[in-house]
Amino acid sequence: MDFIGAGMIGFIVGLARAEMQLIEKGNYFTILLYGMFAVVSQQQPVRDRLENSKVTDIYYGTYWFATLSSIVLLAIGLFNATILPSEKGFYAFAFLLALFGAISVQKNTLDYMIQD
Repeated sequence: MDFIGAGMIGFIVGLARAEMQLIEKGNYFTILLYGMFAVVSQQQPVRDRLENSKVTDIYYGTYWFATLSSIVLLAIGLFNATILPSEKGFYAFAFLLALFGAISVQKNTLDYMIQD
């Protein structure tokens, strides 16, 4: 839970303190939410595939597309942003930390539910 909090809070605090237009802040925040939703939703089809449950390729691929597209969208946004390179790195790593934290929390939650 610490990773997801550290990544999300760091990302959001960075956005709040950033000197950029509100629409740009909204864009980055939306990409964060999109990425978080994608990786949390992706856990079940991935686990189902590992457990040899039936999962269609389209359903499985949709979540991989959503995850990868959120990362690509952030990368494109940061590449074109007029902010310092250190800020770009901060947003990239905070975003990836938040995604990793969401994956970890979701996996642990599913493991806990199956265990009971």
